[in-house]
Amino acid sequence: QIQKVKNMAVTKIRKLSSWTVLIISLITVVVVGIFFGGGVVDPAAEVKDYVYTELLLNWTYLVFFLTIIALVVLGVWQYASVLKTNPKSAVMSLVVLVLFALLLIITYSIGDGTPLTTLNADSQTYNTSFWLKCTDMWIQSTIVLFLLIIAAIAWGTIKRIMSK
Repeated sequence: QIQKVKNMAVTKIRKLSSWTVLIISLITVVVVGIFFGGGVVDPAAEVKDYVYTELLLNWTYLVFFLTIIALVVLGVWQYASVLKTNPKSAVMSLVVLVLFALLLIITYSIGDGTPLTTLNADSQTYNTSFWLKCTDMWIQSTIVLFLLIIAAIAWGTIKRIMSK
């Protein structure tokens, strides 16, 4: 009986997530269509300035922030439920989160904030120490995480071969 209830809950979650992805995807297709089909401010200009750029950016921001909010809320919810059933696993997931935050802090600290000299006037807004260090942080963190993924794959493969 309990397994049947769990299966029904999983089915509802899958349906809800499928419909959510479908609706967001359809709205995105419409917004991108409006963006590209809505015309440009000056057709003779060398660089196209689309009329509906603000619509596309606002939709992107909305989806991004909703994703972050859902990630935080669902993460806290899952952490609370895991903490009740398996406290050791919950503490380990918290350790991983702290290590990730530490990675971001370290890579931000070693980032280079020296302003670039070859940028045009439009790019000068982001040619500050903060944004340059943030860019370095994301690039270096991505490299570290990529290397950790490769190491985890190699470790799993070696462990599986050794256990046979």
